[in-house]
Amino acid sequence: MTDTTHFSTRVIHAGDQSTVADNAIFPAIVTASSFTKRGLDERTEYAYSRVSNPTRHAYETCIAALEGGRGALACASGMAATASVLELLPKDSHVIVMAGVYGGTFRLMEDYRSRTSGLTTTYVDLNDLDALAAARQDNTRLIWIETPTNPLLQLVDIAPVTAFARAHGLLTCVDNTFCSPWNQRPIEHGVDLVMHSASKYIGGHSDLIGGVVVAADDGLLVRLRAVGMAVGAVQGPFDCYLALRGLKTLDVRMERQCANALRLARFLEAHPQVDEVYYPGLERHPQHALCQRQMRSGGAVVSFTVKADRQAVSELVGRLSIFVLADSLGGVESMINHSYSMSHCSLTHEQKAAIGIGENLLRLSVGVEHAEDLMADLDQALRALPQG
Repeated sequence: MTDTTHFSTRVIHAGDQSTVADNAIFPAIVTASSFTKRGLDERTEYAYSRVSNPTRHAYETCIAALEGGRGALACASGMAATASVLELLPKDSHVIVMAGVYGGTFRLMEDYRSRTSGLTTTYVDLNDLDALAAARQDNTRLIWIETPTNPLLQLVDIAPVTAFARAHGLLTCVDNTFCSPWNQRPIEHGVDLVMHSASKYIGGHSDLIGGVVVAADDGLLVRLRAVGMAVGAVQGPFDCYLALRGLKTLDVRMERQCANALRLARFLEAHPQVDEVYYPGLERHPQHALCQRQMRSGGAVVSFTVKADRQAVSELVGRLSIFVLADSLGGVESMINHSYSMSHCSLTHEQKAAIGIGENLLRLSVGVEHAEDLMADLDQALRALPQG
């Protein structure tokens, strides 16, 4: 199999998925914490599962191949993956971060790493290269790119940012959770590290917690694996198995989910009770051209604001029968999220307002159900809102 093989084929077969029972059609779940040696001088591939595990190896090599990287580190959660990237930085480092970053990333950097490792941050719109240049300090070590952002789906033009980073000796990491390698491959645009919350589209079935970091070169991969061995925030074999199983259907899931999302975005755009729709797959989105150039589709997440107050928004959510109110995204079932009180609850009111998150904003994670049913569910809930 070569790099020119279609994604839908690679997603089934990529990586090293052989096992001891090498005629098994799917890698075994190897639960052993330790592996025996036949003598003091034997150097075995597997010795202790914190360091390496056959099931984790199968998953890591698959996701690395899909992202076009040299290898990967599977972590216990998306936040553990983010924390593992930050472990690559020396004490008192400065990080430039895309404005409007996920609330959990913001919390980790501001509430914890600022105290424990002296991390400092500057939040800028990374599409403004003058602002990016002005934010760089002598101790800047990393540019953290989230594209699309959560929940307003602002895109970052990756290539100019990575060119700036290379010119100044900085690492770049893209949080690719909202896209998956099906929809966006940041390494092709010069990125050093790609991070995912694998609980979302990679797993795809709302039944695992996991994260993964893919390294673009061998040197970074060695450093990343050393962090995994030292810190030990690695993913267990059962969840690695679930993530690898989820990857098998990534192509067909994303194709259906993204097609559904575009239909819902167009439906919401025309609805009288909707104020604004945030979806880069829409022709009227200000970054639609960038979406077409950098992504395969507009994605499977749609955010929108309604013409209603907090109480009416709460009642709207309560009237939905297909969309489930949940703190996550990326599953086969459609979900709705109130970012103000859920995904970004750790931010102050002022911080939320500064990045455009109000109490009338809702985020949809569009699943694989029939689009007509999803539109009907949203329509009946929206039409029951008080008329303005």
